[in-house]
Amino acid sequence: MRSSLPTITEKMAVASNFPEPDQPLRAMYSALLAAYGTRQWWPADTPFEVILGAFLTQATAWRSVERSIANLRAAGLLTVEGIRTITEEALRKVIRPSGFVMRKAASIKTFVRFLDEHYCGSLEQMAKQTTAVLRPQLLALPGVGPETADAILLYALGHPVFVVDEYFRRVVTRHELLSANARYADMQSLGDRAIASTTREETARHGNELHALIVEVGKQHCGTVPRCEGCPLQPFLP
Repeated sequence: MRSSLPTITEKMAVASNFPEPDQPLRAMYSALLAAYGTRQWWPADTPFEVILGAFLTQATAWRSVERSIANLRAAGLLTVEGIRTITEEALRKVIRPSGFVMRKAASIKTFVRFLDEHYCGSLEQMAKQTTAVLRPQLLALPGVGPETADAILLYALGHPVFVVDEYFRRVVTRHELLSANARYADMQSLGDRAIASTTREETARHGNELHALIVEVGKQHCGTVPRCEGCPLQPFLP
């Protein structure tokens, strides 16, 4: 009797609008889509809320970030103007659930000053800047590493970049797509090739979706201790 479980070929067919897989990660992407569907991540109402979340989630569980976001919303601070006018000391109190408040409050305030000085306080104007210029600008800000910069570029500004996080590192190294000591740039290059599409918008959409799906499989199966049984990526293990 034929198994009711979808075959790898059937899983790959789900992403019918995505280029034919020419590398394992694309096939894994299709399998994750078949298993989980679209994730509609990042959970935020505005691009600026995404940016705040990108700072707040550093070294913090997302449930703690949600409490900080709720505090910011209640205080009317989910806007550039709100962060611009609140004192850094007061901001620390509002975002306390996320931890590391001195560093995070300072980084958020610095980002808004950067936005004011370089882009007239406009995220729309900032989004129009090229990735080649904008990414180094973001990385020069305190509290902005590659993952935070790329999360801002992709999720808040719609730039076609892939976000590398610890879940992605675990997935690609455990499946031997890259070595355990691979650099961030190597991992991002792998992700960028997997999401490459015919337009900037499509590439950004695939970057959004693949990263969100990797986070989902990471939470369910690819934690510090892997739980491979029932994982949609189990058939891809070497």
